[in-house]
Parts: sequence; structure tokens; C-alpha cells
Amino acid sequence: MISGGGTGGHIYPAIAIANAWREKYPSSKILFVGASGKMEMQKVPDAGYKIKGLPVAGLQRSFSLENLKFPFKLLSSLMKASKIVSDFRPDVVVGVGGYASGPVLFAAQRKGIPTLVQEQNSYAGLTNKILAKRAKKICVAYPDMDRFFPADRISYTGNPVRKDILDLAGKREKAITHFALEAEKKTLLVLGGSLGARTLNQAVLNDMAKLDEAGYQVIWQCGKYYYKEMKKKTQEAGFSCIHLREFIREMDLAYAAADVIVSRAGALSVSELSLVGKPVIFIPSPNVAEDHQTKNAMAYVQHDAAWLLKDAEAIGQLENKVDLLMKDAKVSGILGENIKKLAKPNAAIAIVEEIEGLIA
Repeated sequence: MISGGGTGGHIYPAIAIANAWREKYPSSKILFVGASGKMEMQKVPDAGYKIKGLPVAGLQRSFSLENLKFPFKLLSSLMKASKIVSDFRPDVVVGVGGYASGPVLFAAQRKGIPTLVQEQNSYAGLTNKILAKRAKKICVAYPDMDRFFPADRISYTGNPVRKDILDLAGKREKAITHFALEAEKKTLLVLGGSLGARTLNQAVLNDMAKLDEAGYQVIWQCGKYYYKEMKKKTQEAGFSCIHLREFIREMDLAYAAADVIVSRAGALSVSELSLVGKPVIFIPSPNVAEDHQTKNAMAYVQHDAAWLLKDAEAIGQLENKVDLLMKDAKVSGILGENIKKLAKPNAAIAIVEEIEGLIA
């Protein structure tokens, strides 16, 4: 049983773990448990797995009447999670973070079923810190996580990522055709996540003319929330260098085409980009718990494996940073080499081996 979700950063590693397990044990039964109404309720079935939903939801940071429902949703989720665990009778339960993982792992631990926590970030979330106290194994993506978890139960596995990005060799020509790019121009890839990032979008809008004048082309994933607005503004501007996408499904091709990448610093993005091995400018979101995106990015910056541009400084400074990397092959090469050294390409397999150890 695998539980958690809420964002792609939780869901895609969970699916990668399930895929690695199913590849080795094709006759196994795998059940996901997520939060009703969240994206896992669509993404998991799309990947070929069954999922059950819990009514659990988080507390709103600002005052909201929804917070009055929180105790009732939590109690209901705990009861439902207990029944799901009893009915499915899993040999092991994996929690990947997100609202649903709390009730499910809590129920499993009370029933004596071994649990494994997979922490994607460099700064552990509150739920995982609580669950880890009774978990048999904690799989982490960054070193020095004994600040949060018992050292004797930590396994430094990395974050599981999609298989298609493990080998980008020979894909650039196909990528050029797919995105209708010009082969002789250098390419900037801008990633704001599936929902989008306002600051990144405003920064690109602000610097479109400069990027065009410099001769660069931009593959720009602006996100679901901003697509209509960005499409209108880019059409009005009329720059042929901009290749706008709401969402990019063919990420392997986008990475293959890119010379420089600008991205938020969510755990999954950071892990994927370490495998890609190209120069990256991280612009961490300031709107996440414990500012963990900045901590994720700094874990790479301190190894000279990426650059960091603060969210508050991105609008007006993006093109200058991109231009420096585009023109300085030596610096770009060092960043690409160093970020590749931090990659964990076999993370899903390593986590499967840890699960095997809990069942044996």
C-alpha cells in the first residue's frame, strides 16, 4: 500500500516506486490511498493503479471556516484509513508525504504493519517527522537527514523519477522538431510546475524582448492557472522565440533541447534536474512550509551545482543570469558536471530493496 499525494512532488515518486515494485513482482497487489479531490485521484488511475480517497485536508494558514471542519475530516479519515488497511491487509505501507499519508501510516503502525517513510525534501515535513518515530525505515533524498530522523533507520536513496529522463542521449534532434525550435539557437527551458509560478511567468514576460534580442528561444511551461493570460500576452507581444506550454508531458524532450534551465526547487524537480546534468537556475518558491524549496536549492548551490535567484529578485534579473550561463561555457559545464554528481538514478530500485527488507 502506498499513501500520500496532493502535489506532483509526492505523486510521481509514489508511482515510480510502484512501477519499480510491479516490474520485479508483477503479481503483487498494489493499492494507493490519497486525499479525495486532489490530483492523485486522477494521476494514479492514469498510471494503471487503484486508489481510494480519504476526506482529509490540511489546515489553512489564514483564518478560514474550512478549518472548523478539520477535526471532523481528520477523525473520519482515521476511521476510514483503519478500515482500508484492515480490508487490504498490506505486507508493508509506504508513505510519500501529503495529507493522506498521516492517517494511513498511523493506522498501519497501530496494527503492527511495517511502514516506510519516503521524505523528498532536504527539510523534513511535520507529518513525516511524527510518522518516522514508529516507521521501520526512512528513505531520504539528501544527506545529513539525521537532524530529523533516527540515523539507524535512514537510507539515502534519492528521489524516484520518471525513467524517460535517465537517458537523453540522441534526443535533441527529436526535441527540436517536437517543439518547433531552430536548431542553431540556444534554448532556455522555464519550469514553474504543473499549476504555474507567478513570479517565473512575470519574469519571462518582463524579459521577453531581451531574450529575443539575445537570440535565445524559450520553452516555457507557464502552468494551468496562468496559461490563458500568458497566451494572450505573448500573442500580443509577437515574439517567435517564445514556445508556450500549459504543461509539458514530454519532459525528456524538453530537457534534451535545453541549454539552460530555470525552475522552482520542489523536491522532484531538483532530483530530475540532477539527472539531466545541465546548468540550472533555481528560483525557490517562498510560499511553502519551512521555506523548504530554498533549503533544497541550497543543498546544490553549496556544491557549486546550481545557481540560486531569489523570488523577490527574479523579475528584472532573470535574463541577465541566463545570459551569463549561455555565454560562459566553462561555468555552465562545471554546474552541469557537479549537479550530475549529486544524482541518484536508481532511487526507485533502492527503495524497493528497502521494502523487501521489511517484508522478509
